[in-house]
Amino acid sequence: MFSPLKKTLINAHHIPVGQKDIIGTEQRINLMRHYEEYMHDGGLPAAALLPVRTNYLNSVYQKIYLGDIIARNKITNVAGMRVLVRKMAESVCRPISYNRINSLMSSVGGKLSLATTIKYIEYCEDAWLLLRLKNYVSCLADKESNCKYYFIDNGILRLFLIDKDSMLLENMVALHLFRKYGHDIENDQVYFYNDGFEVDFYIPEEELAIQVSYSLRDDETRRRELDALKKLPNRLSCRRRLVLTYDEEGQIEDSHGVVEIVPCWKYFLGL
Repeated sequence: MFSPLKKTLINAHHIPVGQKDIIGTEQRINLMRHYEEYMHDGGLPAAALLPVRTNYLNSVYQKIYLGDIIARNKITNVAGMRVLVRKMAESVCRPISYNRINSLMSSVGGKLSLATTIKYIEYCEDAWLLLRLKNYVSCLADKESNCKYYFIDNGILRLFLIDKDSMLLENMVALHLFRKYGHDIENDQVYFYNDGFEVDFYIPEEELAIQVSYSLRDDETRRRELDALKKLPNRLSCRRRLVLTYDEEGQIEDSHGVVEIVPCWKYFLGL
């Protein structure tokens, strides 16, 4: 299955992306420019060739996603619905409970009952605006109520974020994994792990653990991301451990084997 990044590059911009094609400086610069665009503007086909995409993406969100959710579910508290989506965007990539979301709503004047908050989130999932990721080690109740959420398109997510490339990068990875491994109503293919430490993604079928970090140049960030991957094999089977970055590459050995550091664009393109 091609990723949206690959489809956009090949079909819309006619860019070759084989291993030999990215050796040259000019080809690589061209590839990285479209990679950057994909991270910030998403992969909606109609947006790919537009010189300015923000107005189009805002229209898609307002008229198609939000408009459909409000009309189909007969929502009268439109302002509350808007605030909820904004708060979900600001909390993307982080484990969050229904109670926490409800509290965040109340703090900015978007007060809803807990039951209504839960319903609104479910409406967003039904419309494929939000995608839920469950904790692999949670009990059944927590699997449903204490999750991470991702947006269906990076361009729509960026409407709510300023200077949050690390969140956009992780959202992009989540979308790739959901497309590759599936995202059904039970979502029993892709998880995150959180039990004393957190690993961004775990795919049981492949015993694959993934951390996402925009950069590992900061010592504290590097230590945090790698420590979690060093601990996980003591809890779960891990045949492969990855740190996906914006454009850094390498590998680190520990007592469990090798941790691969791979640029997201290479991972997406299978290079």
